[in-house]
Amino acid sequence: MSRDFHSVHSEPSGFLRRYVFSTDHKVIAKQYLALSMFWGLFGGATAYLIRWQLARPEAEVPGWGYVSPDVYNALVTMHGTIMVFFVAMPFLLAVFGNFLIPLMIGARDMAFPRLNMLSVWVFFLASVTLLASIFVPGGPASAGWTGYPPLSAKPEYTGVDWGLNLWILALALEFASFLLGGINFLTTVMNLRAPGMTFFRLPMLVWMQLIAAVVFMISVGPLIAGAVMLLLDRIAGTTFYLPEGGGEPLLWQHLFWFFGHPEVYVILLPAFGIILDVMSVFSRKPVFGYRPIIYASLVAGFLSFVVWAHHQYISGLDPRLAMPFSVTTILISVPFSFVVFSMIATLWGGSIQFTTPMLFAVGSLGVFIFGGLTGIFNGSAPFDIYIHDTYFVVAHFHSTLISAVFFGGLAGLYFWFPKMFGRMMNETLGKIHFWLTFACFILVFGPMHLLGLGGMMRRIANPLQYDFLKPLEPLNLFITIAATVLILSQVIFVVNFVVSLVRGKAAASNPWKANTLEWATASPPPHENFEKIPSVYRGPYEYSVPGASDDWLPQDRPLADAGAAAR
Repeated sequence: MSRDFHSVHSEPSGFLRRYVFSTDHKVIAKQYLALSMFWGLFGGATAYLIRWQLARPEAEVPGWGYVSPDVYNALVTMHGTIMVFFVAMPFLLAVFGNFLIPLMIGARDMAFPRLNMLSVWVFFLASVTLLASIFVPGGPASAGWTGYPPLSAKPEYTGVDWGLNLWILALALEFASFLLGGINFLTTVMNLRAPGMTFFRLPMLVWMQLIAAVVFMISVGPLIAGAVMLLLDRIAGTTFYLPEGGGEPLLWQHLFWFFGHPEVYVILLPAFGIILDVMSVFSRKPVFGYRPIIYASLVAGFLSFVVWAHHQYISGLDPRLAMPFSVTTILISVPFSFVVFSMIATLWGGSIQFTTPMLFAVGSLGVFIFGGLTGIFNGSAPFDIYIHDTYFVVAHFHSTLISAVFFGGLAGLYFWFPKMFGRMMNETLGKIHFWLTFACFILVFGPMHLLGLGGMMRRIANPLQYDFLKPLEPLNLFITIAATVLILSQVIFVVNFVVSLVRGKAAASNPWKANTLEWATASPPPHENFEKIPSVYRGPYEYSVPGASDDWLPQDRPLADAGAAAR
């Protein structure tokens, strides 16, 4: 590909153009990182309040005070909204996609740098809107993060007026931001790949970002339309979802879950890309089944559009539809099982180095298997009817998403931190952070399945009001203590992150001896990334090649040099 097609813009000189209104994809990635970390702390605080309320419903929460049922409903709603849309998506898609796609394909920037800047500022506006919703009269949205009508369709049902209107507006802005980002990701990879960078030489992370972008763009349209209708019901007197005017509440559930289930994979796939890249580097082995993993991920992306109704088995859905959706739900486990076995095969027989990124990658695999197995139970209609809307579902959902957001995302952040900031993170603190996070995760979400099997329902501020739930109180207290330690253990990461930014050891350009193109430039990369657009000679995972003097072969090493290394 000709050098002339690469996006080039001059280096900004002023503070505002360099750090605030920047068009540089690396700065934009860091802006997304700052926003997602802010929301991560906010979401963690809401989790703390929710758990203490469940453990001691009538007592004041240490550091906060009394949590009323109305406040509890708002906390649950905001926690789900924040963690899915304002932490998981910006962290896994926007941070890693923006920072790494141009570097990994050998481009100087995104195809549309100004559109990229617009996307992060639209996301900032969405964040401000969501924050503002907390402080309006009536408080923030409290109809659950799924926003089911009729509860969400009339202000008098929850007592929340503009809080929920702003919640809808914030989500619409967030969706718009990621649509802009997805267009940029696709166009950049299509048009700005370095010479020799064919599609089957792209790193896994790039492939997974592309598939996630397509799945998001296809699935989000109906929900945006549905959100507009919900807003009209609230402020214009329409009755799209209100039975008294001929509306249908179930319509929202169909629209929400047609987006909601693919959304899980929009979050999951970039994490898979991170895990596969990290595992290959620290196993010193090629990714096992590179092309089949891509095909399996495409199949999973397609199947994600035909499983949504398994969230609605008890909603009044025609019972004849239960079996077809059970079949498609269980069927989607096949391509994901293939990806999981490919990860295990990548590790098998490798020269494994248990660095902090590798620990989080392996931990992510273990947690995903744990969460994925419980998903098979949820896919079965007879079992799902029993555990629907209980803490079994909460435990499954968190196991799946935490494997991606926490373990997968942190594997990526520890791995690419040297490239982002030019400094190494502290390995000892990183490993302490991992083991505390992993152990506490098991202690929180393992027993939480038992709460669900015991019949404890979600979104209930005081489980002790029911006699049959009183025996579960000690288990709730145990989970709450473990969750508190889990949240506090993240302080170690924050300290490590901040101290490493200031005093971390200076990073070499390729500290992990990896092959992909981002390691071929300085740490951190200069403006426009490369002095000269690199040429690509091979795939991204040529490790431990027999006869080679080194156990890695960078993608941009010329064939003659590779041959000399082999001799």
